[in-house]
Amino acid sequence: MSAITCKFGGSSLADTQAFKRVSDIIAANPGRRFIVPSAPGKRRPDDKKITDLLYAWHSLATQGLDVSEPRGIIAARFEQLAVELKVDFNIHEHIEAIASAENASPGPDFMASRGEYLNGLLLAKLLEAEFVDAADFIKFDEEGGLDPCTYDLLGARLKGPGRFVIPGFYGSLPDGTIKTFSRGGSDVTGAIVARASSSDLYENWTDVPGFLMADPAIVPESHRIDEITYQELRELSYMGAKVLHDEAIFPVRQPGIPINIRSTKEPDNPGTMILPRRDATQLICGIAGRKGFTMLNIEKTLMNKERGFGRRVLAVLEEHGVSFEHMPTGIDTMSIIVEDEELLNHGAAIVKGIERTCEPDRVSLNPGLALIATVGQGMAGHTGVAGRLCMALAEAEVNIRVIDQGSSENNIIIGVEEDDLERAVRAIYHEFADA
Repeated sequence: MSAITCKFGGSSLADTQAFKRVSDIIAANPGRRFIVPSAPGKRRPDDKKITDLLYAWHSLATQGLDVSEPRGIIAARFEQLAVELKVDFNIHEHIEAIASAENASPGPDFMASRGEYLNGLLLAKLLEAEFVDAADFIKFDEEGGLDPCTYDLLGARLKGPGRFVIPGFYGSLPDGTIKTFSRGGSDVTGAIVARASSSDLYENWTDVPGFLMADPAIVPESHRIDEITYQELRELSYMGAKVLHDEAIFPVRQPGIPINIRSTKEPDNPGTMILPRRDATQLICGIAGRKGFTMLNIEKTLMNKERGFGRRVLAVLEEHGVSFEHMPTGIDTMSIIVEDEELLNHGAAIVKGIERTCEPDRVSLNPGLALIATVGQGMAGHTGVAGRLCMALAEAEVNIRVIDQGSSENNIIIGVEEDDLERAVRAIYHEFADA
């Protein structure tokens, strides 16, 4: 029997009916033995996520203010779930323990992790499964990176029959302090559990039935992607396709464990399979784009003959703590694309620094850039893909400000004016998806 790790997101565990759907999904396949829950999400648009309430509790406590409102909402939410699910779960005892720990100032990560911790305890009781506290087995090193010993520690703990519930989102530092992953980090926990348990499959259950070829807000008729590789997913995630946490690929990539993105609302939908390799007959698997970039343009005659020019330019960026995204160049020109969140208010100082250290003929900052990635391993070795893409944009009257193809030939990235982003994505989608 295949072993399966299942991660369930906050929207999949938001209320009693959601819990029952999850219970039915797990019961439908005996191989679903390793269960990773997130904290309960929103039940309706005006609702609050449990994690946000815990952050609010911690913030109020650090200011010496009344924490009764977020504390009360959290307790009532879990009490309602326990009563409606007919589970013996004393939430008030757990809330008191959290309050006592909070008085000892454990830090925001401890408080944020309690949503997954409580939900894991509740789900374990509902499933009659064994609860495994992630803090005891998912270990971070002193720099905050995942300690490889995690896989052996957790793997040994997950031996034996039955089901195990391991709460997502957190682990612990060498001194025992709770540390969380970034938001959405339960996806990463699921991948760690899949690898540690030697699972054959990692099912990531959420509220959408897989990845779509393009953002449905831009292309409402966008097709679902049946199969996508780890590398293709990384390219699309970088450009904003956020169905899965960026770092969730790394634990499963080395052992080659497939990830299946599924929807608890459509459990019979096969979703999207994320694989080490796929059939490359499909030319393009996805298009994703986002706004918020600035292009730094540098011109200098005979730049290509001047040794160390690029190094000096990048040293200025490093001096101001700014990383770059892309760097297309010519013999007398260099363009550096920087995310606006990285650039912040350093733009003028960077321009002056380059003028001082590189003595260019001209240097300028050009904001308002959007980047679009067209991704697909089927592009490698196929003639005319870039030509078709450029023609589609020309027909849509979209001006290309920059174009760059990755060395793997799995993606083509173009830069357009921010106002042209949606029109460009639609044009590329219809050129390749409708062919």
